[in-house]
Amino acid sequence: MQPIATMLDAKVPRYTSYPTAPHFQSGLGPETTRQWISALPAGSPISLYLHIPFCDRLCWFCACHTKQTLRYAPVSAYLTVLHAEIAGIGRLLDGRTPVGAIHLGGGSPTMLRPDDLIALGSRLRSAFNVLPNAEISVEIDPNDIDDARLDALAAFGMTRASLGIQDFDPRVQKAINRIQSFEQTAYVVDGTRTRGINSVNLDLLYGLPHQTVESAASTLRQALQLAPDRMALFGYAHVPWMKKHQTQIKDEWLPDGPERYAQAEAVRALALGAGYQPIGIDHFAIPGDALTLASQQGRLKRNFQGYCADQCDTIIGLGPSAISQFEQGYLQNTPATGDYTRRIEDKGFATMRGLALTDEDRVRRWVIERLMCDFRFSRAEAVDRFGATAHDVMTQAMQLASTQNETLCHWRNDGFEITATGRPFVRVIAARFDAYFTAAPARHSAAV
Repeated sequence: MQPIATMLDAKVPRYTSYPTAPHFQSGLGPETTRQWISALPAGSPISLYLHIPFCDRLCWFCACHTKQTLRYAPVSAYLTVLHAEIAGIGRLLDGRTPVGAIHLGGGSPTMLRPDDLIALGSRLRSAFNVLPNAEISVEIDPNDIDDARLDALAAFGMTRASLGIQDFDPRVQKAINRIQSFEQTAYVVDGTRTRGINSVNLDLLYGLPHQTVESAASTLRQALQLAPDRMALFGYAHVPWMKKHQTQIKDEWLPDGPERYAQAEAVRALALGAGYQPIGIDHFAIPGDALTLASQQGRLKRNFQGYCADQCDTIIGLGPSAISQFEQGYLQNTPATGDYTRRIEDKGFATMRGLALTDEDRVRRWVIERLMCDFRFSRAEAVDRFGATAHDVMTQAMQLASTQNETLCHWRNDGFEITATGRPFVRVIAARFDAYFTAAPARHSAAV
């Protein structure tokens, strides 16, 4: 493994899945979706992810599948198609698998008009067996929010508000085209809590253009004034080859690897000093939060929405670009809204690619997820879960540990463990277990 100094500039996947999305293949379509949904065991809770692929302005830092529109007509037309996809999957499930979690992302879900948001919640409850205690989270752009939308979010059943902040520094905000005051953000936090939605997550970024250690720390100090239950302190993913609008951010505006690392360490120290518990590589939560308990009890999971505490093994994605996760593998809807519409109208499903897991994939997926969540894994548990298929990966882990002289990782108590020094570089270490990355590397963002 390369020296620590060179790892500051390493480019590796984020590992919200394994194998990662660049390695998905064509050939898996609507029939695969029907088969995998039909095979879901009755009574096992599932999660739903709904993608809203519109924003009323583009933020230059964003790497999500979205497009700008200043007219609401395309949004209304899209919702009609989304309702049809919901109805079709609901009929296939026929209530036999309860829904334990719903995540509404984008794009900007809060761009929806209040009546459309309430109607979407009604459609979901009509089509699916949504549990009364289901966790329902919504990504919120404070610029979209007024009292009517806050009322609609409460009526939708939201249990967790996830607010994008990124940075409060005006110079940084201008560079990323995301103007948002502290007062706007505080208004949304207060508004959700007065409506009984007591779980608030804040998303912040380091590594942004013109950001410094002090400006990143200043933003976090302001965020802490809002007393969030959770915080996600992500590193900005600069991928202009994939998202052309990111070319608005000049390379020379960005901090280098050592500066990004210093920013990450500074905001981490502030979060820990404020009493937040570290969750994986970039999340923090208050003591007693469900995410904290899951981390402490070895139940933490990682998926396309980041770290989560819900124990649903299956995620069904709805909307353009949405990814579904099954025991058999991954399926992804087509990303283009027009193509998504045609596929739903013609076939009832918009699946256009995916990946069926091999036995080796399952071992490596488990190993990488445990490293990303716990920074360790047990050989005994791997063998118990996967049998002889795990042996080659465990041998690889022992060999990797033996080359590190205990600097980044070591083999302890019949298991692989990343040291405190190595934890900021866990994605680089995880990449050593990624057979796809080493065989056919794709372009990725910075590891730290």
